[in-house]
Formats: sequence, C-alpha cells, structure tokens
Amino acid sequence: MTNDVTLRLQFLVRVVGKESHYLLQTSHRLFSQPINTQFLADLDSNIALSEQLDAFASRFGRLQDNIGDKLLPAVLTALGEKTGPVLDNLNKAEKYGWLQSAESWLLARQLRNKMVHEYIEDPAILAEALNSAHGFIPLLTQFADQLTKALNERKLI
Repeated sequence: MTNDVTLRLQFLVRVVGKESHYLLQTSHRLFSQPINTQFLADLDSNIALSEQLDAFASRFGRLQDNIGDKLLPAVLTALGEKTGPVLDNLNKAEKYGWLQSAESWLLARQLRNKMVHEYIEDPAILAEALNSAHGFIPLLTQFADQLTKALNERKLI
C-alpha cells in the first residue's frame, strides 16, 4: 500500500471520528427532551431550535455519506476487494461483520431525506424522522468504529 493510500485512510478515519463525536454532541442536546409535534410546534419562530435540527440532520447525513461513500470503499480497496455500487459495498461490510445490516443503513438514508426535505411541511413527519434517526446513531457510529478497528488490526493506518 502506498503512503498516499495510508494518508487518505488516516484522514478519513479522523474525519469520521470527529463527525461521530459532533453528531453525538448534537444528539445529546437535542434529545434531552422528547421530540414530538408539540415540541416542534413553534419551529417557525424558534431559530435556535431550527438551527439545532439543521445541525443534527446535516451531521447525520454527512457522517453517513463519509462512511458509506468514502471510508468504506477506501477500506475495501485497501483490503484488495473490488468496490462496486453502494449496496454491494454495504453487503460486503455486513459479511465482514462491520455493519449490522445493509438494509438498516438504507432505511437510515431515507430518514436523512425526510429530515432535510419534509420538515417544512409536516412536524409529525419530522418528529418521526428525527426519533428514528436518533435510533440509528449507534448503527452509524459502530460501523465507523468497526471500519477503524479493521484498519488498525491489519496495520493499514
């Protein structure tokens, strides 16, 4: 493996680690109270809440993008695996034991779109999407941890 590949893997691991940390921070603050339609009722006038929701959705999506679209393919390539479409890569990750469920990953992906696009129209959809996304955080962070562990065990970073 070239030094450039090692540096890229190290960079991706650092970025994903920071993103996991920031997502957990935002999640802890946001979910310190129940997220429901009543809580979201004054979203239009509560700029701080609106920004907090945007931060959560953005961090959730960015972490998922960087793990699934960047780190996972880089890890597979470093291991000599052929990479392919996202679903194929996720299925390989599941077979390696790094990801609990490729299907769950895809469900989390759909939530991201709901949090970003549909919250403007329906607070009930937003509340459901936020609570579901909150439940998927361990899937994301554990996947990142497993990929990092795989690289460390193989002394690739």
